[in-house]
Amino acid sequence: MSLIGFLKSKVFLKQLVLALVAIVVIAFIMLKWLNISTNHGEFETVPDLKGKSVKVAKIELDKNNLAMEILDSSNFNPDYPKFSVIEQDPIAGKQVKENRKIYLTLNPSGYRKVMIPELKERTLRQAKPTLEALGFEVGKLTYIDNIAIDVVIKMMYDGQEIKAGDMLPKTSKIDLVLGNGNRPSSD
Repeated sequence: MSLIGFLKSKVFLKQLVLALVAIVVIAFIMLKWLNISTNHGEFETVPDLKGKSVKVAKIELDKNNLAMEILDSSNFNPDYPKFSVIEQDPIAGKQVKENRKIYLTLNPSGYRKVMIPELKERTLRQAKPTLEALGFEVGKLTYIDNIAIDVVIKMMYDGQEIKAGDMLPKTSKIDLVLGNGNRPSSD
C-alpha cells in the first residue's frame, strides 16, 4: 500500500478523528481545571498598611487572605513610628490573587551609625561638605586662638570631643572648633 493510499484509508481517517476528539476533550478538561485551580476572576484588594505596626499589618493581611513578607530597611523615616510599615508592594488598592505575598519595608529603630571622617587640620570649606555628604549636620562653630583661620582644631558632639573613626547616628549635629587666625598666647 502506498502512502497516499494509506492516508485515504478508513483506518487512518478513523484514527485521525479519534485523535482530534481526544485533543478537544483534553483541552476542555484542562481549561476547566485551570479555571477552578487558579480562582479565575476572584481577587483580593490590598489594604493600606503604611504607618501600621507589623502586628496590625499581619491581622489585616490574614483577614484579606494575603501573605506577608518583611523586607529590612536601612532608611530611617522620622515621620513613621519605629518598626512600622513605610512601604509596601503591591500598593494599597491593587487587586491581587488570594495568598499573594505582600512585601513590607519596615522603619528601623533609628538612624544607622556612620563613621566620622578625619577632619582635623582641614578647612571649614572642606569639612562642611564632607560631613553633609555622610548625612551629618554641622552644628555650632566655635573659634579659638590658632594661627590657621577656619581650620578644624577639634570636633564635638553633645559637649564631648569626638575623633575620626567614632560612630554617630546619621543626621547628628557635629560642632566644630576652628582657628580664628590669632596667635595663641603663651602663658
